[in-house]
Amino acid sequence: MTSPADPLPETVSGKILNAQTLEGIPPSSPMVPYKNIGDLLREKAEQYEHKPFLIFYSDEGYRKEYVYHEFCEEACRTANFLQACGIKKGDRIATVSFNHSDTVIQYFAAFLLGAVVVPINVGEDDERIAYILQNSNTKLAFVRDQFLERIQKISENVPSLQLLVQTGKASKSNIPHFATEIDKHSPVFKPASPPSLTDEALIVYTSGTTGLPKGVVLVQYNLLVDAMAIAEWHRISDDQRMMCVLPIHHVNGTVVTLMTPLYAGCGVVLNQKFHPDKFFERISSERVTVVSVVPTLLQFLLHAKLNMDAYKLAHLRHIICGAGPLTVELAMKFEQQFNIPIIHGYGLSETTCYSCFLPIDLTPKEHKMWMSDFGYPSIGVPLPVNEMAIHDENGNELGEGEKGEIVIRGHNVMKYYFQNAEANEKTFAFNWFRSGDEGFFKYDEQNRKFFFITGRIKELIIRGGVNISPFEIDEVLMKMPGVHAGFAVAFENDWYGEEVGAYVMTKDGIELAESEVIAYCRKHLPFAKSPKVVVFGKDVPVTSTGKYQRNRCKDLFTQWKAIQFTEHK
Repeated sequence: MTSPADPLPETVSGKILNAQTLEGIPPSSPMVPYKNIGDLLREKAEQYEHKPFLIFYSDEGYRKEYVYHEFCEEACRTANFLQACGIKKGDRIATVSFNHSDTVIQYFAAFLLGAVVVPINVGEDDERIAYILQNSNTKLAFVRDQFLERIQKISENVPSLQLLVQTGKASKSNIPHFATEIDKHSPVFKPASPPSLTDEALIVYTSGTTGLPKGVVLVQYNLLVDAMAIAEWHRISDDQRMMCVLPIHHVNGTVVTLMTPLYAGCGVVLNQKFHPDKFFERISSERVTVVSVVPTLLQFLLHAKLNMDAYKLAHLRHIICGAGPLTVELAMKFEQQFNIPIIHGYGLSETTCYSCFLPIDLTPKEHKMWMSDFGYPSIGVPLPVNEMAIHDENGNELGEGEKGEIVIRGHNVMKYYFQNAEANEKTFAFNWFRSGDEGFFKYDEQNRKFFFITGRIKELIIRGGVNISPFEIDEVLMKMPGVHAGFAVAFENDWYGEEVGAYVMTKDGIELAESEVIAYCRKHLPFAKSPKVVVFGKDVPVTSTGKYQRNRCKDLFTQWKAIQFTEHK
């Protein structure tokens, strides 16, 4: 998966290849029967021609359905359009949108062509979006009409971005309109140079331990092999249906509930956004079998006061949950209230998506034990496409019950971080992918390793399944007049898993109110990243090397654990 042309030192390339190898089998011996994602799409379109594949619900309640052959034709038309625009294999295209069927079509059009999708989270600030577009060398962007003026302004500082294509309403006469343009093109697509399994498919930008996001490069094989593993683990068959309520600019939404249903030959219900009052209603009406969520959504459902008698949920087998801190308390409350099993799992963008899950065939007693008896809900057993272990700081493997870093090795491990030699060197230092997360494992009676995550070695805040770099918040706090020292603290929160707090020490003789600090941060940060609570102190806890000891401050925020913080505009 790492070619000689890659801009990496030979030693690093070798370590990455080792981290992509599964029990001695390199990714050059693939576990899937397909040549590329297009091969999979065409096979399923022929096999399930008139069966619904994608059902989209807008926030206004509009329902749009694509059967397999229609979806494939739309993707082919879009691929032909991209090719006519000069986009070639390896070129980057961005999508700037909320969840929409148009965006899914654009993803698969790029995969057919061998172009690389760069999903943009519109919740990011303009500076970060500009960095992502520029760093990825994006040439074309599909932009939803609501965001067009904003992206036009941002694109002025992105020389590589040659073309914007508006989707949704045609609001600018001088900019090509997606629906209008693809109607001009053939529903049959033949790429000039068919993509291979090793060709890049996706660059997902994720927050790291520095302020700048890191580009996680995933190849077509990564998406296929992880989708295969997820489909097989959850026993997704072609007579079932999945549902997506998570944003598809994240790998969870893309891989679990777009790629996996396609691999299994089943259908998927795509929601523009998650709405508690529509969640079970759509599961019921669309006969959904499995849905993927993050812990935050479980909390919202618990507090929604739903009349469950109105829904028919006999076909709903379980809920997949991961991508954020799930507590034993929340898991037990949800399962008891709704009588729906949670299949807890774990993974990262760097490992395509999921790397492990609880087995779905545990007895109720076993399931409860692994979810509640060890202080943390188990994230489960490694998928067959990867290995997992616990290492100490020097890369030595630790034994049962010993806490250390969760490491992963296998065919779903990313190609590398794009243009980030330092991160690649550290992440693959010991021939495994180092997650930065702390955990341990316990054996069951079958000698299977059940893993647990206990915290993070890297100082990320995971709010509602979204990674937030604390350093970005630190920068804002330190720029505020009157602040001597200030830093972000992740504190446990029932609603979002973690919320953002701020620990602040003011300059001598200066008094600041909590409301002033919060208002200042809101001028410079989006709501999700802004501190919701400010604690003032007279000294700053630091290590001998001057690093903030954030974890020592977490207990100062305990009283806000159950509070739901909402944005007031």
